[in-house]
Amino acid sequence: MKRYAMDRLMQWKNSKDRRPLLIMGARQVGKTWLMREFGHLAYQKTAYVSFFRNPRMKEVFEQDCDISRIIAGLNIETGIEITPGDTLIILDEIQEAPAVLEVLKYFCENAPEYHVCAAGSLLGVSLHEGVSFPVGKVAMLKLYPLHFREYLEALGEVQLAQLLETGDYSIIDSFADKYLYWLKNYIYTGGLPAVVNFFRDHKDYAAVRRVQKEIIQQYQGDFGKHIRAGELRRISMVWESIPIQLAKDNKKFFFGQIKKGARSAEFETAIQWLADAGLVYKVHRVNEPEMPLSAYKDFSAYKLFALDVGILGALSDLDARSILDGNDIFREFRGALAEQYALQEMIAATDYTPYYYGTASASFEQDFIIQKGKLTIPIEVKSGTDVRFQGLRAFIAKFRSEAAVRLSPLPYRKQETIINLPLYAVCNL
Repeated sequence: MKRYAMDRLMQWKNSKDRRPLLIMGARQVGKTWLMREFGHLAYQKTAYVSFFRNPRMKEVFEQDCDISRIIAGLNIETGIEITPGDTLIILDEIQEAPAVLEVLKYFCENAPEYHVCAAGSLLGVSLHEGVSFPVGKVAMLKLYPLHFREYLEALGEVQLAQLLETGDYSIIDSFADKYLYWLKNYIYTGGLPAVVNFFRDHKDYAAVRRVQKEIIQQYQGDFGKHIRAGELRRISMVWESIPIQLAKDNKKFFFGQIKKGARSAEFETAIQWLADAGLVYKVHRVNEPEMPLSAYKDFSAYKLFALDVGILGALSDLDARSILDGNDIFREFRGALAEQYALQEMIAATDYTPYYYGTASASFEQDFIIQKGKLTIPIEVKSGTDVRFQGLRAFIAKFRSEAAVRLSPLPYRKQETIINLPLYAVCNL
């Protein structure tokens, strides 16, 4: 399975300013596999240590920050003679041993000749519990589920993935039927590596759903970690409410959808826990589409998305026929699956930070809005082929936008300032 993040790792290896690398991401997005595969491809030796149920190594890192002593301990634990330059040191599940973060600082300052890569599934949660982060002493890489091009390559459609990268729609749209077929499958399976591998090997949709349900159970098992007992029920309630929230016409997160009379103060900690664990994405509203968008972010208003479109479908108990049949994909859920997919692609396959536009009194909203150079660009997501421009045209007229994007199953087309971009080509935003 090819992960595009491998190119980033290769760049890190050859960087003159190489610092220890910290890979962040939710459980099951492929962090361990990526690090081990990187070690296999780029180094003569790999010294792998997991801190999960490993009190011995946890104690080694907690004693002090003497790098020579720690290297000696790693040599014994892994059976690998660690030598600078040709050995990759992998420190996995470091949320179980918070002292590792401090040691990374000393690897950076006192022993930069060692190549160190670390990861932790609930690391974002740990950091919010007072664990000291070595600011400026580590490089960061965020890993997400496979995006659509990675998915195509995993299913053997390498040429389709490579064709998307050309941006030549005179050829790309000639294969729209193939892209839409695989896109429907991606919407069902999502991009978690274990699910993609299972689907590739078995092509069994019912069994794929069972694998997704097992992963959801693993996530729910994590809810009890690093959290007070009183918050556990609230985290579960927020997690289970995501399909309901995204099914609304107005997808702004309403606490009243969790339970009657619920207020933000009651559930904000639970939402932040899920965001820190990488299980949800928060997309904030901007009240004015001005530059820079971050300056107009409304911290109190946001949409909440799941980490993976396949997991969203499994949470919603949608069967394969509801997604794979018919010409209008994503017909279920009022376009919620289409928005989830588009958001997921923007986060994993582009450099944009998506927001959405709206105000408390606005007569229309824009599904997303991004900043490109000096422009703020509204994005409308359509789940079917019966598309209209009213929302985009109203936005353009009000704010005199120079460019706008409509994502839909239709082929590429430019109409004045509006570009119709196929849903399978979100990576080309």
